[in-house]
Amino acid sequence: MTRRLSLLLLALWLGLLGSVGRAQVDVPALAPVEAAMSQVAGPDYQAWSETAARTEAISELGRGSTFALERLRGDLVLWREQFLQAESVNAGRISTVQAQIEALGPAPETEAEAVEITTRRQELEEKLARLQVPVRLAQEAYAHANGLITEIDALIRSTRTNDLMNRGLSPLNPTIWGEAVSVLNQRATSVYHEVRANLTSSSRWSVFYDNIGRAGLLLLAGLVLVIRGRKWSARLQSAMAMRTQSNAAAGVWRFTTSLLQIVLPLTGLFCIQAGLQASGFLGVAGARMSAVLPQAGLFVIIARWLGDQLATADTENHPFLDLHRVRRGKASSYVLRAGWVLAIGEMVNAFLATGETSAAANALAFLPVQLLLTYVLYRLGQILILAAKPDTDSEGEEPRFRRRIFGLLGRVLKIIAIIGPVLAFAGYSNATNALIVPSVMTLVVVAVSLLLQGFVTDIYGLVTGGDETSRDALIPVLFGFAITLLAIPVLALIWGAGVQDLSEVWSRFRDGYSFGETRISPTDFVTFGLVFVLGYMLTRLLQGTLRSSVLPKTRIDKGGQNAIVAGVGYVGIFLAAIVAISSAGLDLSSLAIVAGALSVGIGFGLQNIVSNFVSGIILLIERPISEGDWIEVGGQMGYVRAISVRSTRIETFDRTDVIVPNADLVSGQVTNWTRGNSVGRVIVPVGVAYGSNVDKVTEILTEIASSNQLVVLTPPPSVLFVGFGADSLDFEIRAILRDVNFVMAVKSEMNHAINARFAAEGIEIPFAQRDLWLRNPEALTPKTEL
Repeated sequence: MTRRLSLLLLALWLGLLGSVGRAQVDVPALAPVEAAMSQVAGPDYQAWSETAARTEAISELGRGSTFALERLRGDLVLWREQFLQAESVNAGRISTVQAQIEALGPAPETEAEAVEITTRRQELEEKLARLQVPVRLAQEAYAHANGLITEIDALIRSTRTNDLMNRGLSPLNPTIWGEAVSVLNQRATSVYHEVRANLTSSSRWSVFYDNIGRAGLLLLAGLVLVIRGRKWSARLQSAMAMRTQSNAAAGVWRFTTSLLQIVLPLTGLFCIQAGLQASGFLGVAGARMSAVLPQAGLFVIIARWLGDQLATADTENHPFLDLHRVRRGKASSYVLRAGWVLAIGEMVNAFLATGETSAAANALAFLPVQLLLTYVLYRLGQILILAAKPDTDSEGEEPRFRRRIFGLLGRVLKIIAIIGPVLAFAGYSNATNALIVPSVMTLVVVAVSLLLQGFVTDIYGLVTGGDETSRDALIPVLFGFAITLLAIPVLALIWGAGVQDLSEVWSRFRDGYSFGETRISPTDFVTFGLVFVLGYMLTRLLQGTLRSSVLPKTRIDKGGQNAIVAGVGYVGIFLAAIVAISSAGLDLSSLAIVAGALSVGIGFGLQNIVSNFVSGIILLIERPISEGDWIEVGGQMGYVRAISVRSTRIETFDRTDVIVPNADLVSGQVTNWTRGNSVGRVIVPVGVAYGSNVDKVTEILTEIASSNQLVVLTPPPSVLFVGFGADSLDFEIRAILRDVNFVMAVKSEMNHAINARFAAEGIEIPFAQRDLWLRNPEALTPKTEL
């Protein structure tokens, strides 16, 4: 008892302490906390002001080196990222305070308001203004940084344009040949003396002896990979092709193993470079030239690989590589020549970079490379133009489009091949390089993209097992579209766009676009897609559960079950869209104007669609017809197979589908033969000859109707003497069937039975007879000559 009393006193004491503590924490005591929360660490605006002032000075000056401008731009991009992140400071607190202000409502204009509410609203508005200070500063700084980046980008583009348009001395000018040859001779002499000095240096030989094992092993491995790597890849490719049974699998293994033709020789070039550096005999010039050896060799390796792919490509899955009208080997040889020319150009560039050379020497040294590249482009253009000529006049639309692309690309290449040498001879060497080399690289990117699309098609055919239909499927087309999109940034870099330009486009895309007070970013699109897909999947799962597990255990008929399932689907998809839009942060109130404009458009241009949609909802709710009903509408008769929001599909007795707009079913006259139940009436007309025993006929017909298994006996079938026809006495059998769907079969069975019984009883079934009277029969008698 004493222990329980002690515990009770202790609990009361703790409760009093808690109440006192809670009483001391009033609203004013939270003010320092909120003030501390509003003072969130943000960007250093003092350092930003210095950076902005330096950038503005450079922009006003209007010049600067490309390296310095790009470095300054990188700093501005970092600042802009900080400001973008600072715009979300206090976002939670701002949202809460705004909700509090909205809860209090706007200040009344005429009526008096309680002092407590007015005071509270002022406090919240002051708090909101204080919380929004860092956000406003970040937004202003973001706009400032964004504008400065635009100015620097324009300055960089202007600098690059001036470099391209800078006209030097023409390489055809004989006055510069002597100077250029002298400079090139000096450069070669200096490289020669450097190599000779290294070979006669005892210290170099000492380093070589120390690293002879590693250097020799690297050089040997590199030479083996360069010489034998391509053959090993070809053997593996042949072996895998023999083990595959489908065309898709063969294509996948052919492309995968062909990549070894790039990997193995390139690895060998890196081994050779490492071995040369380990030997110790490379000086400054040798090290610089060996550094570009893998890059220069990569041009040749890729050109050889593309040539092999061009020669062995399967035109079924690579229709854009269909060059059967020309020799593929010739096209492959020109591709390989382009690779060798680019490799030589890379080595020449490294050779000239070993020392100071004049612009005239550079132009004269690169002139042969430029002329060879333009020759290769011209010949490739001719091949593509020949491939654009149609084989037959009756080929399909896709081959015609493909050949038009061939012809257009070939003409562009020939134009570039003509303009390039003209610019080079005129002294625009930089412009020539900026035109010819990107053209060759563009062809490489396009060819690789097409090969990757064919590879994706082969993978899809291998996974799905459809070799013939894989090229026309949607999934490979979507992947091909994605590959094309990924190739666009690569082409932009090839044609002179800088990494900063692509990063700027990506930053703008990632930041999103503003529509009024709403900003939409790619993250919002991803969120919208994920939430909507999740809601859609949950809706389909709920529909499946209702259709298979819940509704079959109720007393609701089949039509009602289908209506409930369809209604749940419409509501679920609508709710999924609303939740997805809200999760993406889109303000639906800002779409009021758009919704109003759409309502006007719906009122004028979409009347039929809206009418059918509303009619579909009415059909699902009222259910005058259901799936499986036998109906007749607009002269069409058949079974209802599907009811959607716009139309209803009816399967006729000819096994054809008739799509009927829902508005016709709601506003028109519809005959439903099986609504509620399948009971229906059959009417069989019968005619007998005049003079037949009417009572006997009635007895026979009654027996035939009553003996049919589908005729109900309550009410019993009836036989009516309906009238006197022109050629017969007319009777009708009228009976109620258990299933009206078999009305035609019942009619056929009764007619068979009637024919058999009437023949047995001697009752005649008449047929129409006509007497022919001639007014002047003498006209048919031939006249006799006297």
